[in-house]
Amino acid sequence: MGVSAEKYQQSLDYLFGRLNYERMGSNHYSTKDFKLGRMRELLRLLGNPQSSVATIHIAGTKGKGSTSAMTAEMLSAAGYQTGLFTSPHVTKYEERILIDRRQIEPESLVELVNGIALTVEQLDLEPGKMSPTFFELTTALAWLHFQQQQVDFAVMEVGLGGRLDSTNVCEPLVTAITNISYDHTALLGNTIEQITREKAGIIKSGIPVISGVTQPEAIAVLERVCDEKQAPLYLLNRDYFWEPVRATEKQASLTQVSRADEEIPQQKIQVKTPWSVIDEMPVNLLGTHQATNAALAITLLDYVRQQGTQIENEQMRAGMARLKWPARIEVVQKNPTVIIDTAHNGASIKALVQTLKECFPRPNHLLIFAATRDKDVREMLGILLPHFPSVILTQYISNPRRIPVNELFELTQSVQQETGNRSEVMVTASPADAWLRAKECSSPESLICVTGSFFIAAEMREQLLGTTDGALVTESC
Repeated sequence: MGVSAEKYQQSLDYLFGRLNYERMGSNHYSTKDFKLGRMRELLRLLGNPQSSVATIHIAGTKGKGSTSAMTAEMLSAAGYQTGLFTSPHVTKYEERILIDRRQIEPESLVELVNGIALTVEQLDLEPGKMSPTFFELTTALAWLHFQQQQVDFAVMEVGLGGRLDSTNVCEPLVTAITNISYDHTALLGNTIEQITREKAGIIKSGIPVISGVTQPEAIAVLERVCDEKQAPLYLLNRDYFWEPVRATEKQASLTQVSRADEEIPQQKIQVKTPWSVIDEMPVNLLGTHQATNAALAITLLDYVRQQGTQIENEQMRAGMARLKWPARIEVVQKNPTVIIDTAHNGASIKALVQTLKECFPRPNHLLIFAATRDKDVREMLGILLPHFPSVILTQYISNPRRIPVNELFELTQSVQQETGNRSEVMVTASPADAWLRAKECSSPESLICVTGSFFIAAEMREQLLGTTDGALVTESC
């Protein structure tokens, strides 16, 4: 590292010392605390770096991170220097800001933080809650880094909602809304229509929108907003489509021979966009829902190339084939198989359970579960418990939004009483203790699934793999 550990830590302390909604329950803030005017002023004082970067802007309830990663990976494979901004991080802060899969270097991060300090100090003195937050500074640092490195494209994932998110001051080439389901209801609303309106806040006048939204009430909102803004709207199963590509006998035989320990079939899809038919696209992340995300990402890039950007189908295939995205139904260990996933709402838990049924049809499933306040944990447990004969409850350590494990146990007992579920439930005080208990209760034929929160996924992943990217062993399905 070309910068001292002390200076690097000082920069991280500076950022994490700002107001950080990722570490606060939604009862401590409301939409009134999110001010795009504050973000615009910060970027204005920094020279509006976002205006010099060709941007693809992606929102949605779930899948927006995976879709963003797929989009960036395909652009990189086509030879374009591509920035990717996502949140939160799994292990290291630098994971949030990537260029062609490379994390921002610590020395670059320190230099950028030092460079914005005077601007931030100036805003801190302004009246009217103008002090930039942790996420606002992180978003600004990403745009500054992408500008300095002269990226060809920046793929920006929305952090929360859309309308008031810090990323929503960009000037995108195209926007995407992956899907709509219930999450962050205290902030975004408790109906599909309300949540859709918040997500639709990223739609810009005349800028095309590509969406995987399927609920009629959500589509109606998108159509209304797009009509008002004269923004073309391309919808899944109306304007673009995907279907699985069945492997030939020869391909299936090769897959089974090379990966006989899991016998997981390779997932490939065909995507029909308004402009092309793109066949034999590999999806290197587990689950049908990832195929849907892939179809959206591919349609996004097919639109971009219709506007003059050179991207070959084979380059898109190469990008999809090499994609690795941590903690998204990620296989991190074999014998027993250990899967880590960031699912934290009903829709993502349903996708996880369906993927496990499709890819790991074995009876001996064991769940390690921890959850965050302000989530519908009762709904998540109601979906999970019937599929796991053994459940280990725990609590993550790194974030104060955790549900204490004793409280989580009481909630689990309540769900079991209501549903008649008889899963064995064990209680542990930490991820490390949960892992020790899981090893005691499992055999080489078992499947251990860790889920419930981004934070438990991150802590358990670090427990098992450490911090090295080389430990990634994501399998296909």
